[in-house]
Amino acid sequence: MKTYSIKASDIKREWHVIDASGEVLGRLATQVASLLMGKHKPIFSRNLDTGDFVIVINADKVRVTGNKAKQKVYYRHSGYPGGLKSISFEKMMETNPTRVIVHAVKGMLPHNRLGAKIMKKLRVYVGDTHPHLAQVKASSRGAVLEEEGRE
Repeated sequence: MKTYSIKASDIKREWHVIDASGEVLGRLATQVASLLMGKHKPIFSRNLDTGDFVIVINADKVRVTGNKAKQKVYYRHSGYPGGLKSISFEKMMETNPTRVIVHAVKGMLPHNRLGAKIMKKLRVYVGDTHPHLAQVKASSRGAVLEEEGRE
């Protein structure tokens, strides 16, 4: 038996909508990262982008456990001496709650060119509406047609 190597034509991408309201940040991020990488598919391969598109809605309603809301700190550096900036989780949720989810998911993906390509398939929105209704309906409509045996 020969090893099967997948081709770009074998990859079928779907759209997943995940509601983040009331979800714990880390558990949500692992679920999203798994869908983005394609680990739920039998054709998963580490060196190829086999994952699906993921839309996360209600990013402002995500929660953390314990004292992380007060103690968790996000750091960034400008590249200049003394350029270390820090912002707490509470402040980040007030100013830009989508960045919290993006930061958590990005940390769970490969830190290379493939990870950057995978991140482009993630869309995070604060409210419960998103501009990708056509894609989501098209993928769910295709699944219904496949179940019925017609295309």
